[in-house]
Amino acid sequence: MLLPQNLLLVDQRESLILAPYAMHSCDSMGRQHPETPHTYRGPFQRDRDRILHSSAYRRLSGKMQVFTGEMGDYHRTRLTHTQEVATIARTIGRCLQLNEDLIEALALMHDIGHPPYGHAGEDVLNECASEIGGFSHNQFALTIVRELEFRYRSVPGLNLTFECLQGQTHRIEKNNSTKPLLEVQLVDAADSVTYDAHDTDDALKLGLVTLDEMSENALIADIIRHVRENYAGLSPDLMRQAVVHRLLERQVTDLLVHTGRKLDELSFPNSQAARESDFKIGPSPEFSEQKTELEKFLYERVYRHPRLMEVRKRAQNRLRQMFHGFIEHPERFPKKYQLRADKIGIRRMAIEYLAGMTDHFCEQLFAKHFAKKK
Repeated sequence: MLLPQNLLLVDQRESLILAPYAMHSCDSMGRQHPETPHTYRGPFQRDRDRILHSSAYRRLSGKMQVFTGEMGDYHRTRLTHTQEVATIARTIGRCLQLNEDLIEALALMHDIGHPPYGHAGEDVLNECASEIGGFSHNQFALTIVRELEFRYRSVPGLNLTFECLQGQTHRIEKNNSTKPLLEVQLVDAADSVTYDAHDTDDALKLGLVTLDEMSENALIADIIRHVRENYAGLSPDLMRQAVVHRLLERQVTDLLVHTGRKLDELSFPNSQAARESDFKIGPSPEFSEQKTELEKFLYERVYRHPRLMEVRKRAQNRLRQMFHGFIEHPERFPKKYQLRADKIGIRRMAIEYLAGMTDHFCEQLFAKHFAKKK
């Protein structure tokens, strides 16, 4: 079918709106299994759609971010966190004239390998897998998109572009001599912006800390002063929302101003020149110190909160017991997983099976096979 002449194709559109230092679709290294280019969807658009329609992405709705369902249903899940990261990253990327399609694909994929129960789940799976190379949610994300998702008869996985896969690989191999694409760096920065804001929001909403306690942090204290000077008589809920909104605004604005000025000064001729330089997308040095202080506060006063630690302990004991139970009774794997166990071994299969579960499914399976009967 011929397209109307007034429609801009991907390369034409990108040549008009992207900066020279952005990753242009026409410069993509392609895919491991070559495909015929789509008429009007670029390679990174197709990556995004494949991730969006994957089973692993949908399961993120049932995986905790920091707080579990035992603590209420207001707080973020891995899915809502991922959507917030994608939104913030695209906003910044648009202003910096980076490739929004690649940014969104990277953002949607960045947490796809997280196991149930957040970092608590990752820690215990890494412990259980210590004799077979450990467990990393970043590595498992690559396993998912390369092997475990079945979308095509002819090739394994989602057959994503090399740029999308390399963006995920960068999170595993931190010591590469060449830095990742600017789009990859931006998603990492947007991830930090997002969790600093929404973990503050969730902690306040769940009553783990109060605004007065958070005002011990210099950045939050300054934001509270700004909100009170500009908005009078706010209810506690509206006050919390205003503080979190301002925290997001401050972070995004600093990142945009600092990064935009640097990119303007450096005038990279292409994406490869940006990768080979010393430049890295991130907050200004002054604001970076404030973020570090806030993150230290969140770690000590929220992530290590007694209520949260108790929930983490129960979840970890549950996963640990299930891992050993599957090792002793591999017949409890669904049939397709038993076939994969023949290829990668029982222990690695147990890790992969557990890592793919939602929190709720994990609890159901535990109650069915592993909980002590009264």
